[in-house]
Amino acid sequence: MPKEPKTEVVVPLRIVLVDPPPGVDFGIQEGKGNDYKTIAVQRSKTGKLTLECNITVKGNRADGSPNFSGLIAQGPPTGRFIYVDIGKSAGQFDSCWQRRIKIPLEGITWEMIDTVLEKPKRVLQGTIPGTGKDGGPSCATVKPIDGWKVVK
Repeated sequence: MPKEPKTEVVVPLRIVLVDPPPGVDFGIQEGKGNDYKTIAVQRSKTGKLTLECNITVKGNRADGSPNFSGLIAQGPPTGRFIYVDIGKSAGQFDSCWQRRIKIPLEGITWEMIDTVLEKPKRVLQGTIPGTGKDGGPSCATVKPIDGWKVVK
């Protein structure tokens, strides 16, 4: 629970994709349904790909848990997630891939959020595999490998 009730704060998020297939665009989905755009788009090379954005968090849930909101938060309050758009979904129309990764925000606590807000240059980071079992970009629901972490 936050030290004092919060109405709304903005927290930096970082998604690290480990070894995604090279030459594919990845970006964070902003908006829902057909009314969305992809932000922070990057083309994969070799190694890691990093996507960064900010997410709004409200302190208005009855159970006291963080309520992620704003244009990048997807899903119901008790099961929020963000989408990473891939290939055609990210605006790379010459790609053979059209996928999305659903990254659950579960596990992010007020203590973590407070730490990020109190210490400059800290972010909430989730690291996920960039390649799926079929050798293409990861897709469907992919939880952070070691959960969400507060990092510099």
